[in-house]
Amino acid sequence: MTTMTHNPRYAAARRIALALRERGHQAYFAGGCVRDLLLGVEAKDFDVATSATPDVVLELFPKALTVGAHFGVVLVREGGTSTEVATFRHDGVYSDGRRPDAVRFSSDPREDVRRRDFTINGMLLDPVVFEETGDATRATLDYVGGRDDLAAGVVRAIGDPAVRFAEDKLRMLRGVRFASRLGFEIEPRTMAAMRADAADIHQVSSERIRDELTMMLTEGRARQAFELLDATSLLAQVLPEVVRLHGVRQPPEFHPEGDVWVHTMLLLEKLEAGVSPTLSWGALLHDIGKPATFQPPDPRVPGDRIRFNGHVEVGVRMAEMILRRLHFSTDEMEQIIALVKNHMRFGDVMHMRESTLKRFLRLPDFAEHLALHRMDCLSAHGDLSLYEFAKRKYEEAPEETIRPKLFVTGRELIAAGYKPGPRFKAMLETAEDAQLEGRAKTVEEALALVRERFGKPSRDVPA
Repeated sequence: MTTMTHNPRYAAARRIALALRERGHQAYFAGGCVRDLLLGVEAKDFDVATSATPDVVLELFPKALTVGAHFGVVLVREGGTSTEVATFRHDGVYSDGRRPDAVRFSSDPREDVRRRDFTINGMLLDPVVFEETGDATRATLDYVGGRDDLAAGVVRAIGDPAVRFAEDKLRMLRGVRFASRLGFEIEPRTMAAMRADAADIHQVSSERIRDELTMMLTEGRARQAFELLDATSLLAQVLPEVVRLHGVRQPPEFHPEGDVWVHTMLLLEKLEAGVSPTLSWGALLHDIGKPATFQPPDPRVPGDRIRFNGHVEVGVRMAEMILRRLHFSTDEMEQIIALVKNHMRFGDVMHMRESTLKRFLRLPDFAEHLALHRMDCLSAHGDLSLYEFAKRKYEEAPEETIRPKLFVTGRELIAAGYKPGPRFKAMLETAEDAQLEGRAKTVEEALALVRERFGKPSRDVPA
């Protein structure tokens, strides 16, 4: 007996499949859940493929949603979960490189699986046999050689890979993601078709490209994913700026690991499964400005070294351009850009004024800045002394000391007689610095320091 009954998604999909079968229709689990069950991996979602047409499914499950009835897809809400139920079908022409112009419903599961993307995703599983035996292999219907490819660790397109990718260009990125996540190789003909068709990935929306790249970065094998993207020529299409990291030398005294590409791949290797999208993109883009700012050593200057003057500022501009191109949300953009902008500030962390350090520590999601710096160090010289110092200061600093209620705001300055103007920002910073550093413990003391630096307000100046 299977132990999957504790999984509510499995239980819901099984009930749906059994209900369809009781009315004389074929119904199987399909796609990634079958692959995962065969691999002994906990499946996240369970999809159902059936000979029942969408109208039959909707009649049987009145609360279902017609999310893609034209393509035979219905979303059944049952038992607190949502299960995608798709009718067996044969696809027509894909003129937009994403979806078929028309589909023909079918009663033949063999015809249905032959239109799917990769053999490891093209298997079906009989839920009744699985429930009776607990053996996913015995319960699997495999018409495309998926079990052999799973055993061999191969990602192979079903049928002609050029045809599969012409139907849906996104499949090229999905193939890379499956291969990297599972630690598989891409079958040679499938790889060749990816390289030949890589330029066609631009037919896919920026949002879908972004989502696939983000999943690659956050599923725990980001380095393998980006090395595969590079090998398939897809990286040159979706992130040409990252390809330019290849061969950009770095000063060996700080970067004994090698060039900027190698350094970045070492960071990606340290991204664990479940890492936040913002941290993972920050790791990918933190040195994106280095190729444009590379300066070789000046042979006329003894002991001169490779430099990247201004690479942070250039990197911030490039990161913003990339993130806008991929349609990231404003909040995500702000955090990723902040990671790029501040990643070099750790070099000064032991020498910062107390007020500067506290402002640094109160950056939003500072834990991500710490994590990026740690990966940066471990992927280069390995010295974590600055990281340990900043981490200790961050953990020891009470929230009220780094974000205190300010003694002086614009209201206090106006009440003191100062007129709003260009100097207000500097005045407020002076007062806050004094408060953060403990030089001012009251409103009066903070205002006294403002008067000392900027002079008395005009109303107090004698005529």
